Amino acid sequence: MSMFSALDFRLRAERHGGGNADDFLEYGDYRLNARLHLGLEGLRLKDAAVLVGIVEDGEAHVILTKRTDALRKHSGQIAFPGGQLDPGESPEVAAVREAEEEIGLARHFVDVIGALPAIPVLSGFRITPVLATIRPGFTLEPNPNEVEHVFQVPLAYLMNPGNHEEDVWKTRGLNHKFYVIPYDEWRIWGITAGIIRSVYERLYE
Repeated sequence: MSMFSALDFRLRAERHGGGNADDFLEYGDYRLNARLHLGLEGLRLKDAAVLVGIVEDGEAHVILTKRTDALRKHSGQIAFPGGQLDPGESPEVAAVREAEEEIGLARHFVDVIGALPAIPVLSGFRITPVLATIRPGFTLEPNPNEVEHVFQVPLAYLMNPGNHEEDVWKTRGLNHKFYVIPYDEWRIWGITAGIIRSVYERLYE
């Protein structure tokens, strides 16, 4: 079994997923930036969830989207399907619902494994990555109001730390390091690259 197959991903996620609420400080952008959490002080965070969906094919792939430029938050960025939780909704249910609404991924193709601890971000959200495998046979129909493009990246490429570059920007008086993962014409960065790096550090490092 390939270490980058959907089945191997599921086994790793079942062994190493979960964790404590403050685990985010040890992974991804927060590992790069010891003082990054100070920028969260005073922020009122909205709960959201994203679907980290691993497609079950010969070479497992991850579904990503390019958000439209018209959106108020994270416009034009590469992102996982996802969005804010509805009242009383769990992150797992929200991630699957949002994927169906944003890209037309029918929920009966999605097998949820579980959620990683939520990651607070400076844009005002507390984002829970929901890990799942996606069975073949699905079709996608992006919502043009939210998604400009949908594409897939090999899991092996995203879990290769040699493809994880670092950059720096200044926000709230702090120098903030962040990950960038270039792939073809796409530049994956921000919270999406941070989540990918966190998944690598938790499951593959």
